[in-house]
Amino acid sequence: MVKKTILVVEDELEIQKFIIKKLEDGCFSVVAVKTVDEALDVLSENKIDALWLDHYLFGEKSGFDLVVELKSNEKLWGKIPVFVVSNTAGPDDIQSYLELGITKYFVKSNATLGQIVDELKMYFEGNAVT
Repeated sequence: MVKKTILVVEDELEIQKFIIKKLEDGCFSVVAVKTVDEALDVLSENKIDALWLDHYLFGEKSGFDLVVELKSNEKLWGKIPVFVVSNTAGPDDIQSYLELGITKYFVKSNATLGQIVDELKMYFEGNAVT
């Protein structure tokens, strides 16, 4: 597998460090930011292969706002796979994410970092994400 670059959008730095380590151990390149605006800056300047996205983020905008922005710029970013990983989104939020076409939603407390990284690997190897 060619090394893929994952943009991690997570505002809790300790959690972000664990995610980065696990992704790098899984042979991914990682760019990490804390806010939606930082994510948009990175997306504008870099080739990103997938997003690892939290729901609640530092600042006024949420992960949902970022997904809306991605989908509204379909030509630029609409095809980037988005993996939302959060404990804080409610059932209605999760449904809204799915309706926007995210790749997969993970409840943090129900999945290990290793399981999520494995899902990313399977996605890029061409296996369906369920």
